[in-house]
Amino acid sequence: MDYKECILKKVNRLLAAYRGGLLGGEKMPEHENPGLDRGSKENYLYFTLPMALNYQRNSYVLWECANRLYRDRPEVFDCGHALRMPETELRDVLVEYKVALQSNKQPVIWRTLCATFEERFGGDVRSFFAAMDHHIDAVKAYISQNKRAFPYLGGEKICNYWLYVMEQYTDAAFADREHITVAPDTHVIQASERLGVITSEEAKRSDVQRLTAERWEELLAGTEYVPIDIHTPMWLWSRGKFQVRVED
Repeated sequence: MDYKECILKKVNRLLAAYRGGLLGGEKMPEHENPGLDRGSKENYLYFTLPMALNYQRNSYVLWECANRLYRDRPEVFDCGHALRMPETELRDVLVEYKVALQSNKQPVIWRTLCATFEERFGGDVRSFFAAMDHHIDAVKAYISQNKRAFPYLGGEKICNYWLYVMEQYTDAAFADREHITVAPDTHVIQASERLGVITSEEAKRSDVQRLTAERWEELLAGTEYVPIDIHTPMWLWSRGKFQVRVED
């Protein structure tokens, strides 16, 4: 059995464990949401704006806070309204609900994204995807060319995970979903090392996120899977401290 066959055998076992509910539950952080219509403008914005503040913190807590904020102050998620609010008021609301933990930086990120979508796409994430003809490659290219307009959302890890969440929780249908790579956060990197996709030495490299994403793209090319299909199983497996054995 060659290297690729060996990895794919483990992947199949991991996916079987995931489908069987053996990886410590299937509830992901984004399950915490107000249950908006999947195709609505509001739903797309709900799963976009908090995503850009999802770094160096507990994702479950972030989305619990975002859900409470939406329940009490849904207008904060409307780009036009958020831009009309005094900056101090927007900051105070985001901090009060603990959606923003960094009072100086994170409200600016929220406001910048609102300005990007409002001024370029009528305040509607759906219009952004439509302008890109619903192609992942075009979305990524546009964000890469306009990084300052998409603070943090344009990062390699979070951009792919955001697009995955869009696919899972809205009615977004992308023409080339195979280009949504794994979102290599700590859990995915640890799981990739455990599966033998990267070595322990590679896991310490400064470019480990890029390397992990590329390695998965290469491994799954020509198979029935696309990289993002294995993100959640790997994330849950690592979070559950690898209690389910999928290795030989």
